[in-house]
Amino acid sequence: MDTINHNDPVLREEQYQEALKNIEAGEFQQAIELLDPLAGLASREPRIRYARAVALLSTGQYRQAGTDLVFTVALDPEFLQAYRHLGYVLLSIAKKEAAIKVLKKALALDPAFVDAWCVLADVYMDLGENDNALEALDKALELQPRNTEVHCKLAMYYLSRGDIKGLRGEYELLKEMEPDVAAQIAELLP
Repeated sequence: MDTINHNDPVLREEQYQEALKNIEAGEFQQAIELLDPLAGLASREPRIRYARAVALLSTGQYRQAGTDLVFTVALDPEFLQAYRHLGYVLLSIAKKEAAIKVLKKALALDPAFVDAWCVLADVYMDLGENDNALEALDKALELQPRNTEVHCKLAMYYLSRGDIKGLRGEYELLKEMEPDVAAQIAELLP
C-alpha cells in the first residue's frame, strides 16, 4: 500500500472501492488498512471517513470510529447514517446526552429517519426514560409498521417493563415477518 500515490484520484477511488468490498465481505481490518492512508488527518472526504468508521465499529474501536463520524458530519452535515452511527457510538461510550443531541439533529434533518428513532429509543431505555423510549418507538412504528428492527426493540422495551402481553404481541408479529428473529424472542417468553 505504501507505494500507492494517494493523491491520484483514480487510485484513491480504486482503493476506496476495494475497502468497501472488504467491509461487505466482513474483512474489516483489511478495509481499515486500505482506508487509513486515504482518511489521514487532512482528509476532507466524508465517505472515506464514514467507511473507515464502519470498519472501526465492526472491530470494536468505538472511540476511533467516533472521531471519524464527527469528521463525517462536520464535512457533510446531511449524512444521516453518520449521525445514526455517531449516536450509537456515544451511547456505547456512556455519552447519552450527547447521543440524544446528535440523534435529534438527524431527526431535524429528516423526521422520517427510522434508524435514528430506533437508536434514540435505545438511549432513552438506557437512561430509564421509558415514556420517551416508547414515544420514539411509536414514531418509528408509525413510519414503518413492518420494520423488523422496530418490532425487536419494542419486544425489548416490553421485556424491560415486565409486560409479557406486549412481548407476546411482538413475538406474534415477528413470527409472520421474520421467523428466525421470532424464534429468538420466543426464548424470552415464560
